[in-house]
Amino acid sequence: VGAACAVAALVALCWELTLGPARLVVPWAPTWGLSLEFTRDGLSGLYAAMALSVGAVVVLYSRAYMPHHLEEEGRPARDEVRFQVLLLSFMAAMVLLVTVDDLLLLFVALDLTTIVSYLLIGFDREDPESRAAALLSLVLTGATSVVFFAGAMALGLQYDTFSLPLVFERAANDPAPTGALVCLAVGALGKSAQVPFHFWLPRAMAAPTPVSSYLHSAAMVAAGVFLLQRLYPLFAPAVAVRDGLLAIGFLSMTVGSLMALVADPFKRVLAYSTIAQYGYALVLVALGSEGAPLYVAAHAPCKAALFLTVGAITQVTGKKKLSEVGGLRHSLPVLAGASAVAAAGLAALPLTVGFFKDEVFFHALVERGPAFMAAGLVGAGLTLAYTLRLWWGLFGGPRQDVPAAPRLLVVPVGVLAASVLVGGFLPGLLVAPARAAASASMVRGEASSLALAYHLDARAENLLAVGAWALGAVLFATRLAWTPRLTRVLEGTSKVGPAQGYRVLLHQLDRLSTWLHEKEVRDLRDRVASVLVPTGLLGMTVLWVTPLRDRFVPGSVGWADVTLVMALAFASAAALATLRARNHLVLVLLISCVGFSLAMVFAFAAAPDVALTSVLVETTFTLLFAGLLALLPDRRLVRAQAEAQKPRGRDRISAGIAGVSGFLLSWSALSHLQADRVGTQTVKLAEAAHSPNVVAAVLTDFRGLDTVGEMSVVLAALLGVTSLLKLKGKG
Repeated sequence: VGAACAVAALVALCWELTLGPARLVVPWAPTWGLSLEFTRDGLSGLYAAMALSVGAVVVLYSRAYMPHHLEEEGRPARDEVRFQVLLLSFMAAMVLLVTVDDLLLLFVALDLTTIVSYLLIGFDREDPESRAAALLSLVLTGATSVVFFAGAMALGLQYDTFSLPLVFERAANDPAPTGALVCLAVGALGKSAQVPFHFWLPRAMAAPTPVSSYLHSAAMVAAGVFLLQRLYPLFAPAVAVRDGLLAIGFLSMTVGSLMALVADPFKRVLAYSTIAQYGYALVLVALGSEGAPLYVAAHAPCKAALFLTVGAITQVTGKKKLSEVGGLRHSLPVLAGASAVAAAGLAALPLTVGFFKDEVFFHALVERGPAFMAAGLVGAGLTLAYTLRLWWGLFGGPRQDVPAAPRLLVVPVGVLAASVLVGGFLPGLLVAPARAAASASMVRGEASSLALAYHLDARAENLLAVGAWALGAVLFATRLAWTPRLTRVLEGTSKVGPAQGYRVLLHQLDRLSTWLHEKEVRDLRDRVASVLVPTGLLGMTVLWVTPLRDRFVPGSVGWADVTLVMALAFASAAALATLRARNHLVLVLLISCVGFSLAMVFAFAAAPDVALTSVLVETTFTLLFAGLLALLPDRRLVRAQAEAQKPRGRDRISAGIAGVSGFLLSWSALSHLQADRVGTQTVKLAEAAHSPNVVAAVLTDFRGLDTVGEMSVVLAALLGVTSLLKLKGKG
């Protein structure tokens, strides 16, 4: 059913794309100028079609793969439903990401992919490796998404809008600041697993094979490059930022390719190759090449087919490493043939769609000169070498007999391989969608002139392709001579790389958290101080940096204010008296006097509803505290009271910081009251929200998302407590 729905969505998408570009704008928060904006253009169509088509094939594949996987993990068969729901949810999140046309919505969709990918990567929750990999991906991609949000907010504040068409229009006259562009780029690089954020991707191979196939060929990793393509009009004038992306792209190509040449687990070879391949795509984006969308789309079916191939082999043989298999072409001829086509596409051999992804890559490098051409030749040669190593390691060598693979594990690989061949034999079919995608991702007003065809001549692109094939073949043939030395070098560099830095940072943060926890929970006073002191320091910092004239203005007190002053004086006296209370019951009564005094203040301030609420709350909590004190042992109460009568020096400092900050902030706020008060505006807006009750309008409309968040936290806590009680009952 899930695959059928994906195919139906794909058909609908293709039909809509024939109608031309379109936008949908739905007002979201009109008073803030926010709208839900969606677009249907060549770029979103290409990525959405890629996500839906590859996703449908992976969903079918998982129908045969997951029952066996769940059985091996000792899990019930019904968990397959959860897996399929998560997979389809990620498909929907990916389609949402590529169709939104608003910076804030881009961030929301980006976070949706992060959350669902965390659940998919950690699907085998009983496996420590899966849990660690899921946490790593969540922390790294989530953190870079927050950086992306910072860049989006900076642009929204600068251009007074989050709508991408308006942002692009205003950026044409007022270029985006470099800092904001760097933040956007960091968010994209984290998603696409580019150096230095690349190390989460190989760890994510702990997920079931359908997850690896989909997320790392046509979905999650593709999302990062998509962001850069969608936002390219902002990056186009920022030459320094694009040069940085170019350097990162070449570095990712190198690191990914070298690691793929020595990795032993099947899926890790493919993971490192994904890092390298998206390094190619990043180079194309940085160069402003119109072939970048085509490169990503051509890579997707090749990589998905190879992932599904190794999944089928793992399920048939029970092996996960190249050193443990070989010679499977005799027992699995159809799978070997289909995967050979996919491997040829990945290595950019003729008569496959992959040939044209390298053609546009070489074309972009030729325009930049010999150094770029040499780098591209080496990168393409390494691609052929590790692709040959993978395929030959699986299917080459002495014969090894294994059981036949289930048909539903082989057919999806065949379908993807067929698409690779169709794109290679009929490149004309790719021209229109590739041009539409390129035009949508380029600077406004520029049209794409992308052309795809075989040219039997000595042009530079062809010479580079032939040179890359020759280099790849030589590297593969001589692999036994250089692999051990390369392995030692890479193992040595891994001890000082970003992955090691992440582990050290995590360890230090854990130590810091433990130290803070010990300091905070030592007793109640420290716990309260850990909240009040930072808040007080932040408040005084705000006052220090806020340029307000006449910040502290003394007011006048008339005879009409006498009752209010008396109530405040009584509240202050009761608060000071609590410091000298000799037992807990007196302390509770004095605190209640403070609350009742403030209720009197509200009554004098013409707020009887708030005063009534305050009286009810104070009465209830006074009785509650009195009841709790009656249940506590007298010995503990006496000891606690004795300790409370011995204030420490840091207690006085904490109280001073909090008190001074609260006093100054209150005085400053009351010194700058506007004629058009917030309360007046709230009443007017409550009428616009069709609510006769201002409080209800505030809770459900003005801060509705905040209310939903609070309710979600409470609901999650209740569910957690219920689960714990259920587990306790089982024990």
